[in-house]
Amino acid sequence: MTETEEEMLVKEDKYLTSGVHIGTQQKSAAMKPFIFRVRDDGLYVLDVRQTNSRVKTTAKFLSRIPPEKILIVSARQYGSQPIEMFSKVLGTMSIAGRFIPGILTNPDLPQFIEPEVIIAVDPAADRQALKEAVSVGIPIVALVDTNNLLENVDLAIPTNNKGRKALALVFWLLARESLLEKGEIESREDFTYELEDFEQSL
Repeated sequence: MTETEEEMLVKEDKYLTSGVHIGTQQKSAAMKPFIFRVRDDGLYVLDVRQTNSRVKTTAKFLSRIPPEKILIVSARQYGSQPIEMFSKVLGTMSIAGRFIPGILTNPDLPQFIEPEVIIAVDPAADRQALKEAVSVGIPIVALVDTNNLLENVDLAIPTNNKGRKALALVFWLLARESLLEKGEIESREDFTYELEDFEQSL
C-alpha cells in the first residue's frame, strides 16, 4: 500500500459519491491550486486529495482548542444538521441560519460570545460572521468552493460547500478526526456516529 492510499480518511470513491469534488462554473484565482480539472460542461472539479489533507490539518488544529471556544456558523440550509451534529459530538458552539450582527463584537448583546476560532460553511454566505471575526482577530477556518474568495480565510478546506451529502461527509470526518487527535477515541472504528446522522433531511 502506498503512503497516499494509506493517508485517505475514507476511500476516494466515498468523497466522489458524496459530491465533495463538485465545484461551480466559476473559479476564483485563489482557488486555482485546489482545482483538479474543468469538465466539458464548464464545471470546475476539486481535488479530493487536497480536501482529505486539509480535513486532517484542521482536525489537528481544532484538537488544540477548547471545544467550547470553537464556533461554527452556517447560513446555508444544508449546513445546519452537519454543524449541529458536530457541536453535539465535540461540545462546540454553533449558529445555523441568520447570524445576528454584533454576536462577536457587541458585549451588550445577550448572545455575545468570544470564541477562539470560527468555522464557516461558506465565506460568501457567512460574510457577516467573517467580518466580525476579522475585526476582533479571531482565526477563520472555512469550507471553500471553486468560486469562493480566500481573503480573511486562515485555513481553507476545499469542498463542495452547497451539497447536502458533501457537507455531511466533511463534518463527519472532521468530528471523527478531531476526537482521534484529542485521544478521546483510540481508533476510527471507535467513532460510533453514522454519516447519515450528519446529513440534513430533505
